[in-house]
Amino acid sequence: MGLALIAVSLLIGLGAAGTAIGFGLLGGKLLEGSARQPEMAPMLQGKMFLIAGLLDAVPMIGVGIGMYVLFVVVPTLAA
Repeated sequence: MGLALIAVSLLIGLGAAGTAIGFGLLGGKLLEGSARQPEMAPMLQGKMFLIAGLLDAVPMIGVGIGMYVLFVVVPTLAA
């Protein structure tokens, strides 16, 4: 039971940390691309928001799996 709780916390925490790193890299590349070609900034910004939406799904899926493990799997292990 204790290992399942550690697994859930790692799943949620590492998913959030990976997403934060991804958003940092994505924002940096957007600024870099906009500085090189300012006329492409609106197109790059639109693509950045699309990728940000997809990137934001990663921790949401991790939280969903973590909640499943926490509320479905762990109580069956304790019984």
